[in-house]
Amino acid sequence: MNPSTAFARVLVDELVRGGVTDAVVCPGSRSAPVALALHQAELSGRLRLHVRIDERTGAFLALGLAKAAGRPVPVLTTSGTATAHLHAAALEAAHAGVPLLLLTADRPPELRGTGANQTVDQVGLYGGAVRWATDLGVPEEGREAAQNRYWRSVAARALLVATGALSGDPGPVHLNLALREPLLPDGHDPRPAPPAGAWAGRPDGAPWTAATPGTGPGPMLATPPAGAPPGPARSRRTLVVAGDAPVALGRGTSVIAEQRGWPVLGEPSSGTWGGSGSVRGAALLLGSGAWAAEHRPDRVVVVGRPTLSRPVSALLAHPDVVVDTVTPHPGWPDAGRGTHRVAGVLPDPGAVVGGRDVSGHVVPDGWAQEWAQAAQRAGAAVDEVLDADPRLTAARLARDLVAALPAGALLVLGSSNPVRDVDRYAVPRAGLTVLANRGVAGIDGTVSTAIGAALAHQGAGGGPAYALMGDLTFLHDLQGLLLGDGERVPDLTLVVPDNDGGGIFAQLEPGRAEHAAGYRRVFGTPHGRDLVAVARALGWAATAVHDPDGLRGALALGGPRVVVVRGDQRAEADLAVRLRDAAHAALS
Repeated sequence: MNPSTAFARVLVDELVRGGVTDAVVCPGSRSAPVALALHQAELSGRLRLHVRIDERTGAFLALGLAKAAGRPVPVLTTSGTATAHLHAAALEAAHAGVPLLLLTADRPPELRGTGANQTVDQVGLYGGAVRWATDLGVPEEGREAAQNRYWRSVAARALLVATGALSGDPGPVHLNLALREPLLPDGHDPRPAPPAGAWAGRPDGAPWTAATPGTGPGPMLATPPAGAPPGPARSRRTLVVAGDAPVALGRGTSVIAEQRGWPVLGEPSSGTWGGSGSVRGAALLLGSGAWAAEHRPDRVVVVGRPTLSRPVSALLAHPDVVVDTVTPHPGWPDAGRGTHRVAGVLPDPGAVVGGRDVSGHVVPDGWAQEWAQAAQRAGAAVDEVLDADPRLTAARLARDLVAALPAGALLVLGSSNPVRDVDRYAVPRAGLTVLANRGVAGIDGTVSTAIGAALAHQGAGGGPAYALMGDLTFLHDLQGLLLGDGERVPDLTLVVPDNDGGGIFAQLEPGRAEHAAGYRRVFGTPHGRDLVAVARALGWAATAVHDPDGLRGALALGGPRVVVVRGDQRAEADLAVRLRDAAHAALS
């Protein structure tokens, strides 16, 4: 067996033994040994292989798989510019804490810096975007036993770092794989890969994993000693602000918030959305002037990475608010530089003594009810405005889509307006898994992320999947719709509000009248394309809908499908102002 083939088979075997169940391959020559080894593992039923012709699409597909499943997913590319297309997904994974493995094939050292074809400097290519990077040595003949142990140790370390098993800080890892020819197996080898443990170089048959995950610097509120009397009670109005976070962290937050009587202002992808204490339309409440000032909390517990709302950001930066942050990542969210304390884990749900938490803080009676009632009043005002318009506006689409989804469904939200519309106007509900690429909040690769998340969700027995994304987000990743022969096709419905360009800018400063002369050219950016025809050309069933009944009918058809809802940027911006004013009037 030639050295490159031997290396590839050992690497793939160790990744599978360490918990990898899915892998993404983008075609290329230099990466052929690893691609073939992954294919062998697929033939033997050890993993699921996904093939994409575009590296950026492949990387975001892997991101979606890893994000939904919570397991590391490798994406393999050939050398050269192909490697650069992984960078956007690596940045998203770094900021969102997603265990992504970047496997980049490379030329051997003797070809680097010589002008050899398809050769660039790939060592350290992703800089600080990865938790760890290494340039593996070139496989050589005559050193099989030592090399096997080395290759397995590197693969095991990559998995431990990517999952955060040792540090509590999951994220992307880069393995640069220098390979010499021959790159294909010797002769014809149709056999599937051998079962786990058959390769040499392991001291035993178990994968290398961490015994105990890292927990960061420890709990923010410690459990009191047994029998300790409660200290003096101090009234403190506490609010939870939950941003994008792993589902388990969000669910734990909901349990603690319910126990403590803390209202929860959770973004849709926080894992708290729809849980106990979850407040609808938090951005509308916090932006309501007098009501928000009267109900400003004394303390905010931040969980995850809140990034959607300017009123939330303003609250966290307020000098009279104590901000406690819970995060497993060393780069905790603190854009306003207002964090007072940082903890790696949530408070112990059982740490309650005499009706208050062990810090001695008592939540005032009726505090959570005041937020819930305000949300009901503002929400009723929003609904009245939305229901008075027979059109399926983007705001109504966000509200109605969330309400129409079946229990057990997955919803992936695109950046820009869709995730904000859901955050402001939809009623939080339990029974949905909501994901979004909020690590860097780009529109890159959202179609592929949704496909990857849907495959993982349904592979684990979950229900149908849906995605809500804007027209530019959809167009940015059109190649994600290209599913090759033999590829798994998820039950996924992509819902696309099409306002012919960058509609979010109409609701921000560039949309003001004084900037009208240049708005269309550099902000509105109309594309002028029929997205139904575009989707059909790429092999997806597609339809346009214009009213709520049409939406419900299209959703009932199932996926794979694209549903397009036409809108108007200026009209949506005007509606956003009316909805905000209606909510604030209901609170005055």
